[in-house]
Amino acid sequence: MRVILIGAVFLMSCIGAVAQEPIAAASERRVALSEKAVALDAVGASVLEATLKTTALNGSEDSPVTNINLVVRNSSGVPYVFVSGLVTFYDGSGVRCGEGVFKAESLSVDEAFETDTPGIRIRCAPSTWRIVANNLIPRVAPISPGSPSASLSRTGLNLVISLDGEEHPIQLQKPMVVKLGDVQRTIVLREAP
Repeated sequence: MRVILIGAVFLMSCIGAVAQEPIAAASERRVALSEKAVALDAVGASVLEATLKTTALNGSEDSPVTNINLVVRNSSGVPYVFVSGLVTFYDGSGVRCGEGVFKAESLSVDEAFETDTPGIRIRCAPSTWRIVANNLIPRVAPISPGSPSASLSRTGLNLVISLDGEEHPIQLQKPMVVKLGDVQRTIVLREAP
């Protein structure tokens, strides 16, 4: 009985460990220093591509590399108001030996920017690297009140008013009758001019 119980616990821990591994297609892969690193969005599509401009990356514990330059390009079809991410370097055995942050504001489709990575300390002679997109805030065009897209976006609103815990659905321009005590009140929700 103990052997079966130990075997079941071992099997469950193996399944739990495998479930924690990222899906190979949906994670950023490490590439050689001379290749482009690609950052993916939540669905696994390429959003950023980066190439290294700095070639001397031979750091050590006593003398780490503290400044690198890279060029990051928006490879998606979406313009962004703000983009930030991490660049990570690995030694020959796959151990992380340096990590820094990059960011940019207002990045159009297929636009590139050159940046450094403040705070980076590369403590090895890296052989591979990768980038990860942390924040991708898309640019959204403002909607004017009279535009057709404004009325389309407002029709899908799901509004509810709660009176003393009692919820009543609300629709724009449609009257709603609510009984308050012995008096019935009519409420109409309209857009302000």
